[in-house]
Amino acid sequence: MEISSKENTHFFLNNTILPVDRSSFKSESSASKEKQSCCGGIKIFLGALSFVYFAKALSGSYLKSTITQIEKRFDIPSSLVGVIDGSFEIGNLLIIILVSYFGAKLHRPRIIGAGCLIMSAGTFLIAMPQFFMGRYRYERFPSTINSTVSLSPCLQDKSQTPLSALEKSQAKINEGCEKEAGSSMWIYVLLGNLLRGIGETPIQPLGITYIDDYAVEENAALYIGCVQTVAIIGPIFGFLLGSLCAKLYVDIGFVDLDSITISPKDVQWVGAWWLGYLIAGVISILAGIPFWFLPKHLPKPESRKDSSTSSEHSKFIIEESKDQRTSYWQQAKLAEMAKFLPSLKNLFGNPVYILYLCASIIQFNSLIGMVTYKPKYIEQQYGQTSSKTNFVIGLINIPAVALGIFSGGLIMKKFRIGVLGAAKLSLGSSFFGYLLLLSLFAMGCENSDVAGLTVSYHGAKPMSDKEQALFSECNSGCSCSKNDWDPICGEDGVTYVSACLAGCKASNGTGKNTVYFNCSCVGTFESSQSSSAVVGPCQKGNKCPKMFLYFLVISVITSYTLSVGGTPGYILLLRCIKPHLKSFALGIYTLAIRVLAGIPAPVYFGVAIDTTCLKWGSKRCGGRGACRLYDSSALRYVYLGLTLVLGTVSIFFSVAVLWVLRKSSSPQDETLSANGERGACGTKSRKDNFVNSDRFIQSTYWPEKETRL
Repeated sequence: MEISSKENTHFFLNNTILPVDRSSFKSESSASKEKQSCCGGIKIFLGALSFVYFAKALSGSYLKSTITQIEKRFDIPSSLVGVIDGSFEIGNLLIIILVSYFGAKLHRPRIIGAGCLIMSAGTFLIAMPQFFMGRYRYERFPSTINSTVSLSPCLQDKSQTPLSALEKSQAKINEGCEKEAGSSMWIYVLLGNLLRGIGETPIQPLGITYIDDYAVEENAALYIGCVQTVAIIGPIFGFLLGSLCAKLYVDIGFVDLDSITISPKDVQWVGAWWLGYLIAGVISILAGIPFWFLPKHLPKPESRKDSSTSSEHSKFIIEESKDQRTSYWQQAKLAEMAKFLPSLKNLFGNPVYILYLCASIIQFNSLIGMVTYKPKYIEQQYGQTSSKTNFVIGLINIPAVALGIFSGGLIMKKFRIGVLGAAKLSLGSSFFGYLLLLSLFAMGCENSDVAGLTVSYHGAKPMSDKEQALFSECNSGCSCSKNDWDPICGEDGVTYVSACLAGCKASNGTGKNTVYFNCSCVGTFESSQSSSAVVGPCQKGNKCPKMFLYFLVISVITSYTLSVGGTPGYILLLRCIKPHLKSFALGIYTLAIRVLAGIPAPVYFGVAIDTTCLKWGSKRCGGRGACRLYDSSALRYVYLGLTLVLGTVSIFFSVAVLWVLRKSSSPQDETLSANGERGACGTKSRKDNFVNSDRFIQSTYWPEKETRL
């Protein structure tokens, strides 16, 4: 009986399973197709998202490369440029909550595509003022421009100037005053950058979660790492594009380039800053196109179907009444709200988290301010052109940052460093990085000799009132304006603010080849025979090129050293909070960095830099324009000093983090941490510390990572 019952059971199973097996031929083929479509779909999405990351990183870094160009084109101070730079973060913050909450419920690829369109619209808007505010006017004496009227730079008597020339000059000024409203067009640059911030918002949260949802679990970390790697490549091309556009004159294609009397080495030179924004806008549009054709959902991999509720399982709860469901969701929302405040209290009650948050905020203030005005510092301190400055940053500094990030992760993995080791590595990276930065104080160039500003006409120190010091006995017979900035280089190696203030009585040639003669102020230092001058300022001292080379070497090493500590610091953040609070903690961290560092740092750095200006430009109808000449020594002390003070304060907070960790961990925990079994923040296992390996890889990307130069 026992044998027969087994046979009957076997016969029954065969009969019931056979029909399923026959019908499974189609299901197996459909499953293989589903697997192929899943893999193909996620790889297409990965490629599209990588291109978007490249596009947004390129446009962001290109904006950094055009800071000085925008300042001179719109005749605005550095503090206002800082507001424009910070508007990106403001735009990002305006909709980050809406995107994070509603984005996951809607068609994520299309929202990313819409974000790309908004981002490209903002990029185009930044470039638009170039086409509406007229041609760029730089200060030049009429004799240096191709003209049939020969004028003496030193106008001893206004009757000396032909009436027609005066009328034409006045007419041009009046025309400029009518178009002076164009100077307020920097507002469109601000609004365009604000739109860029709004458009960029959905890319990271929705793109990363889409990969996390539909990629095979073991591949998700690799995919996210690929996206972040491409994000580092973007700034390299952004700065190289900035270098290329800075070589081209701002009105290229609209004016005869042979009539331009200034060169890229001139302080008044403005490159074709708008051209790069048009290119970046087109790239953003192209990057967004694939997302309009991607599906809202992809087939989930077989390995992840069991981890989530299937659609078939959800059919069993459709039978519930509407009232019951409504009351259930209301209770769930109330429960979530009730958990919010305790979670916030729990998070801010964690001393390691709070101290690390404070250290990060202050350090990012230091780094964001330093990076934003690094091109200006190089141009003003070492007399380099905008083109060369952007080329150096893009080709040397950013690769050093990428190598530092990679090295930090490699060190963590190779030596199986725990929480305490991560805190030490992060602290050591910051300490040695800022120590190297301290050496840059000795690698500056002295002020150029500018008569009436840095030296007097008689070789002594200038008077405290710089504007009054521009006038001297040698130019007292000339009708000169103190507001002009048309520098010439005398044979005595001194730069003069204008040919008139140099007392030049005659000139020969036109354009860049103009030579001034009989200059009464030139040569008063040594002999009266050297009385000629040429267009443009004199070059910096002979030691300056060597100092610039030293600066580059130290800057690259500093960039690498500071970047090494980025990943260990983020690991410290993740391991010292409870697993269920990780997403919340990262959200608070990102929000704090953007609000308290990304927005204010460029503004107050700009205000501090403005205090070092020696000669302000003047707008055509009155009012202060952009700075023409900075005090090199004061600029060095303000720029590097502010960076180092903030960095030093952040180091003190990092020391406090290490002290709290040592105090809260036992010697046994430290030993286990070194062996990779237990962190110093508690007695959780290593598996608990790495609850989500995908998020671990994702966390190596922090705000403004690509600009940590």
